[in-house]
Formats: sequence, C-alpha cells, structure tokens
Amino acid sequence: MEKKLRVGVIGATGYVGQRFVTLLENHPWFECVAVCASPRSAGKTYEEACGSRWKLEVPMPEYVKNLIVYGTDNIEEYCSQIDFTFCAVDMKKDEIRALEEKIAKLETPVVSNNSANRWTEDVPMIIPEVNGDHAALIDAQRKRLGTQRGFIAVKPNCSIQSYVPALTPFLKNGIKQISVCTYQAISGAGKTFADWPEMVGNVIPYIGGEEEKSEKEPLKVWGKLAGDHIELASEPVISAQCYRVAVQEGHTAAVSVSFENKPSMEEMIEVWNNYESEAVKLGLPSAPKQFLQYIAEDNRPQPKLDANFESGMGVSVARLREDNIFDYKFCCLSHNTLRGAAGGGVLSAELLTAKGYITAKE
Repeated sequence: MEKKLRVGVIGATGYVGQRFVTLLENHPWFECVAVCASPRSAGKTYEEACGSRWKLEVPMPEYVKNLIVYGTDNIEEYCSQIDFTFCAVDMKKDEIRALEEKIAKLETPVVSNNSANRWTEDVPMIIPEVNGDHAALIDAQRKRLGTQRGFIAVKPNCSIQSYVPALTPFLKNGIKQISVCTYQAISGAGKTFADWPEMVGNVIPYIGGEEEKSEKEPLKVWGKLAGDHIELASEPVISAQCYRVAVQEGHTAAVSVSFENKPSMEEMIEVWNNYESEAVKLGLPSAPKQFLQYIAEDNRPQPKLDANFESGMGVSVARLREDNIFDYKFCCLSHNTLRGAAGGGVLSAELLTAKGYITAKE
C-alpha cells in the first residue's frame, strides 16, 4: 500500500481500545491518527486520559501518548481526521447503534467490536477466515444509508471465535447439534485481577447475555447472503453455557457435536492442521499463517501456553475423542482480546480494505 489509511479508535481508553492502539503501532496498512472516548476524557492527551488505567502487559506506544482525545459528542470533527474507525465504546446499545450509524452517514466506515449492530439485518458480522464473502452485504447497507463509502461492519462475540472456526470446515458433514461450555477470561469484561480481586481463585457461572449470543451468532456467521440480509443457518441447534473463570487472557470452549455424516477423527485432525483461509491468500498482514492447530497432548490447550499461538490470532484444538451422547467432544482455545476482539477487528478491516470497501477519503 503506497500510503497508509488514517484510522481512529473510539473507546480508546478501555481494555479493547488499548489493544487496538497497540496493534496499530507500525501497522503496514493503517496509521492511527485519532482517538475518541467519553466526553469526560475529551481535550486530554491519551496518556492523561488513561492515567493509571493502562491494563495491558505491553507498554503504551509512544505514538499515541500525546494524541488529544476527542469526545463522542464531537464526532463530526473526529471523523474529519480519519478514513475509517474502529469502535469499542462502552455505552448503552441504542446509543451505540445511533453513534455508529451517524458515523457511517458521515461517510466514515465503522469496524465495530460492539454487539449493538450484530443483528442489524444489512450489517455483516465477519470472521475473515470463515465468512469473508458476507462483506458483499455492505452494498445493500450503503443503499439503505444513502452513503457512498460509509458503512458498519461488526465482529462476532469473542467466545464463539474459539469453536466456530473449529467446526466450520465440517459444515459439509451436516452438523446437527452442538453443546458448548465456554470458560471465559476476565479481560472479556475489561478487567484485570488488580481491579477485580473477587475473581482470584473464583468461577462465576453467569455472564449476562453471553449464552444467547453463543447460541445465535454462529447461525448468522454460517448463514447465506440473501440480497439485503443474511439468511440464518437453520442448523445446527446450539446449547451453550458460559462461565467467567480466573484467567486473564484466553477463552476456552468444551464442545460436543453430532453430525449427519460423521467424519473420522483422523480426517478432522488433518482438516484442522491444513485449513487454508482466504485471509492468508489475500496477504492480509494480521492473518495467522496457520489459523487452526491440533495439539495431541491431553492437558492442552492451556491459556498460559497456547493463547498466544500465531501472535494470539490462531485457534488451538485438542482432546478430540468419542462421546457417549454426541459423536465427538473436544476442546478449543482462542485469545479473546486479540483474535476475539481488537485483533479480529484489525483483520476484518484488512479484509475490507483488500476487497475495496475501505479506501482513503479524497
């Protein structure tokens, strides 16, 4: 790319926003030139706005420290500085929907980490290695919005991005039923153990709205383009339970699955280890060279050992075995704030750029 696209981050002071600004440091296609947060942070430098709330294990990049924070109440000026934006803002869902649509109508594409627009019919919900073709829905959305270049695209819930990639190659076998239990890191709630000491040595068997997302969102990801919307997949039936566990980074999923045409375990392992993704073929900078890996050891995957596979952008699978009720059961792991959140957002933006949906403003 001859000239980098100018990008901003909304919700830049939060956990996922901090991930975005670190991932955009020295990005070959994108340059982060603006940050936006709540009005109470407006006018401060990014370093001042974050203060002692920098949550990541890596230091704050130098490039972002002195950027002056825009408030979400000054979105017009913010959009005038950028070609497109990431959005990871903490607001009420109706407020997020209104904000993201306003930005899109200001002819500024939005790649959102938020759940607010995931069920807007003409908004694509993308995992680049799984359903990149859903980007074509943007054409219908632009007609509705009356925009030339503005649109909204979203990424799915972070918890489904461990097991949906592992199951996708076997849709051809007719997946009938899935039972999944996710064990989700505290960073998924924007927390560290320092500011959530109650989670040390603890498990909370409830995450608000998470089970519904885990049961429904895969059906949109696996759905088919139907003009101005996605026709949801009619199968499989998914039953999900979601637990918050004492882990900083990495969502684990225990999966049981039944097929119409049951593949062999050898076939499944071979498919996982040799999965070829469009993201790699397109040469997207953040795409993991190996999207899926199968680990033979019985005590894997583990967040401490495997969450950072392929710089946190790969998915690890292990413990494939026969099940007494379903056909098979196995375990998956993905890094929730990289693959599941900011990294997945950056990769989605790269895909949309490669497909010509994100371009420089004239």
